[in-house]
Amino acid sequence: MISLTVTALVFGVVFLAELPDKTALAGLVLGTRYRASYVFAGVAAAFALHVTLAVAAGSVLTLLPQQILHVLTGVLFLGGAAVLLRNKHEDDEEIRKPENQSFWKVSGAGFMLILVAEFGDLTQIMTANLAARYDDPLSVGLGAVLALWSVAGLGIVGGKALMKRVPLKLITRIAAALMLSLGVWSLWEAATG
Repeated sequence: MISLTVTALVFGVVFLAELPDKTALAGLVLGTRYRASYVFAGVAAAFALHVTLAVAAGSVLTLLPQQILHVLTGVLFLGGAAVLLRNKHEDDEEIRKPENQSFWKVSGAGFMLILVAEFGDLTQIMTANLAARYDDPLSVGLGAVLALWSVAGLGIVGGKALMKRVPLKLITRIAAALMLSLGVWSLWEAATG
């Protein structure tokens, strides 16, 4: 059974944390060079793999005693908030252009770019934390993958317009505030539980 509350919470946190990430910019660059649907297919497949790995790791964490789990997730959320607040968003390196525009070349380039760039990324670690916190792998996985696909879609089709209207600094601060709140909440539960 999927919890809409957990799915919505995970979606919101992961969406905001991923917006200022290099992935939105990489999607934007790929989307300006190639057919958007081809790019999205590769990017979406890579994100689905990342979420699956993160949820599996988070599910293993649920084997820990609740108090230790709350402390661990609280510290990791606080660390994630700190990373977001101090992270400088530098321009990405030039993305290599596939020799042709075939589906397999373009989607493969998108898949490999995200697979490498996002491995061990903040949102992957955050997804593992959320899976451990809520012990609801389906809801967490669904919320995370929909958030990542949404950010990728925005980056591919309309990232440039979004970044002109919503300052990156504001998006980053909102995501950091949410992670800070989740971290404090987890630590409070560990102290009172």
